[in-house]
Amino acid sequence: MRKSLVRGVLLTSLAAAGCTAGSTEESSIRRGDQAAAQGNYQEALAEYRLAVSQGGDDGRTLARVAHTFAIMDRADDAGTYYEDATSRDSTLIEQAVSDLLRLARTARDRGDGYAMASAVETALDLRPGLGVGDLALDLARQYFKSGEFGRALPFFQQAVGEGADSAAAVVFEIGQVYEEIGDCTHALEFFERFRERVRPWERAEVEWYIGTCSYNLAREQRTALAPGRSDLEAALSRLDRVLEVGEPRNLQAQSWFDKGEILSALGRCDEAMDAYAQVRYSDNAGALLRRAQDRFDEIRFGRGLASQRGGRCR
Repeated sequence: MRKSLVRGVLLTSLAAAGCTAGSTEESSIRRGDQAAAQGNYQEALAEYRLAVSQGGDDGRTLARVAHTFAIMDRADDAGTYYEDATSRDSTLIEQAVSDLLRLARTARDRGDGYAMASAVETALDLRPGLGVGDLALDLARQYFKSGEFGRALPFFQQAVGEGADSAAAVVFEIGQVYEEIGDCTHALEFFERFRERVRPWERAEVEWYIGTCSYNLAREQRTALAPGRSDLEAALSRLDRVLEVGEPRNLQAQSWFDKGEILSALGRCDEAMDAYAQVRYSDNAGALLRRAQDRFDEIRFGRGLASQRGGRCR
């Protein structure tokens, strides 16, 4: 009889304790909701976090904390709590994404590119493939400025697809991104498109990029492990583009010399001699001037042996 009485007292005490804990948690949430309704977000945040510490770590309570942080413009804290909340309740993703994109736009408007990117990254983690609308171009430029070219590229592409303002400028920036990641083939496509859209006196910078990328591609095609005639023809076309735009100035002499080398290898001797002769008229010819003259003389005085050299001019 005595043991039964003691057991009953213990069970009653535990039940009361559980009821008190739950009531305390609910009271904190209720007080937090009241404070939030009155615009006292600091007090609301304190009450919601108290509820979490008392065991209210369900998705809805965590989302209250996250939403309050969002109202207070604390993007990183809001993102952290939304990640936790949505992992427990996936129905909260819509609210989370909405708050995070609003935070991103607010950050953009005040010039805080880091906070903007951070909020969008969290939103994309919660909903991969999310379209960011008018934020795309700003995000692309933020990543470009930070040197994160791989992240910048898809946002630039999205901005163009959505008809971003200053489309010509965006096309140029996409070219720069490709150039930075070492993809000159795609970079040239965008640089040439930009060049076609602007007036002649606005082309100086893009022509430098066109010349640089064209020269780099020509060099790659000439030094391929097993170059065939098509590789040399492609390299020749790239060098012609360098010479057409006249940029970079410090590579003009080298480009004429390299053109002579390719034409000589293709057995186009007269054209090769003309290319070597142009080196003397280029800036910064330096030591190339003597080498070009030697090549010119080799072809001029050694033509009789050309047929024995597999079609080469020397």
